[in-house]
Amino acid sequence: MPNMSLIKNEMPAQAPEIRNKNFLEVTLGYTREQAIDEAKRCLNCKNKPCIGGCPVQIHIPEFIEEVAEGNFEAAYEIITRSSSLPAVCGRVCPQESQCEQKCVRGIKGEAVAIGRLERFVADYHNGGSIAKAVKPASNGHKVAVIGSGPSGLACAGDLAKKGYEVTVFEALHLAGGVLVYGIPEFRLPKAIVQKEINTLKELGVEIATNVIVGKTLTIEELKNEYGFEAVFIGSGAGLPRFMNIPGENLKGVYSANEFLTRVNLMKAYNSDSTTPIQKGKKVTVVGGGNVAMDAARCAKRLGADVTIVYRRTEKELPARLEEIEHAKEEGINFLFLTNPLEIKGDENGWVSGIRCQEMVLSKPDESGRAKPIPLEDSDFDVETECVIMSIGTSPNPLIKSTTKGLETQRWGGIIADETTGLTSLPGVYAGGDAVTGAATVILAMGAGKAAAAAMDTYIKSKGE
Repeated sequence: MPNMSLIKNEMPAQAPEIRNKNFLEVTLGYTREQAIDEAKRCLNCKNKPCIGGCPVQIHIPEFIEEVAEGNFEAAYEIITRSSSLPAVCGRVCPQESQCEQKCVRGIKGEAVAIGRLERFVADYHNGGSIAKAVKPASNGHKVAVIGSGPSGLACAGDLAKKGYEVTVFEALHLAGGVLVYGIPEFRLPKAIVQKEINTLKELGVEIATNVIVGKTLTIEELKNEYGFEAVFIGSGAGLPRFMNIPGENLKGVYSANEFLTRVNLMKAYNSDSTTPIQKGKKVTVVGGGNVAMDAARCAKRLGADVTIVYRRTEKELPARLEEIEHAKEEGINFLFLTNPLEIKGDENGWVSGIRCQEMVLSKPDESGRAKPIPLEDSDFDVETECVIMSIGTSPNPLIKSTTKGLETQRWGGIIADETTGLTSLPGVYAGGDAVTGAATVILAMGAGKAAAAAMDTYIKSKGE
């Protein structure tokens, strides 16, 4: 019998007053019974609109039908035909604006919880299966992938399944890119990421860490000296932006990237850390995206009173609704229609406060977006000991500066074909945040998959 409830099965979670003091995963996942019940809400529509909302084109009704029947391993097999990182995507993808937005059940109620079901299936497989992925027979061709974030891993996985000898070059000491240094443990446990990466290794993907392409070696060397027939650039967008206001060079001012990397990858909050992080009792986060929420929630778990400053209203917050709700539940404060003017410091060069001004929104422009305008004589001070800037990132210019002929946008993004990822250099492809600027995990994965298909076609055409 189909489940015609208008409401999703609720996701079990830690209580806010408990979870805001630990780094354990906030959401606990569906039980077997909840997953089956939720799967029965799917109508298995003839036109399957949800698939069109998925950047990696997972066969969503097919896997959900298997879940409804209790065939969880069969559901996992269907998902992994299209996705190399199902346990990751089930946790961090914005399903509400992609596959679930297209769900017919959402017209007169809540959409089917596609993301939660994907997570359940992946966790079920990872928790019980001892079978290893089988490495395909080699096709005799070598490809290189720069960066082990979502786009790089997706590209590597698809090419490995086709028999390519794939080597992923990662600048840091641990593979995973933004999945390990950017997204906190309480949203995406690192053991989950490592499990997904281990599966790619079983397929034959080699990962070389501590290799900075553009410094340790160049793209030209990868092709000419190491024999890689094609290269994918998935180096992300890790260069932080600042507001260029007075006081940004004070001690206690961080970019969100630095703050999250220290917390997530380097455990800098530990008392014996060799790279300690300043833990002020009052922390201000500037910005309103998912990264701002992550930084604020991390600071809260470190014992701070945290305020997010955002220059528009709550309605315009770009972060996922779930992340905003979790932040509020955990005691994060919000100052809307507020813009920083200056960061103030004490006699020792540490942050002591931040001067802000109130904003008002103009009428929406042609794009439908209202512009924040300063309100005269509205300056006020906010007491704080730490400021975390989360106003966006751009691609690191290192690869561009060391790769002759690689064309980029003025803001630093690599110019690449929207369909194939092909850059201005033959045999060199790019995708993810290195091309678009900071975006979502699933969009980066979609770009990696598209590039993998194009690289396969390119290499095969050379042999004809």
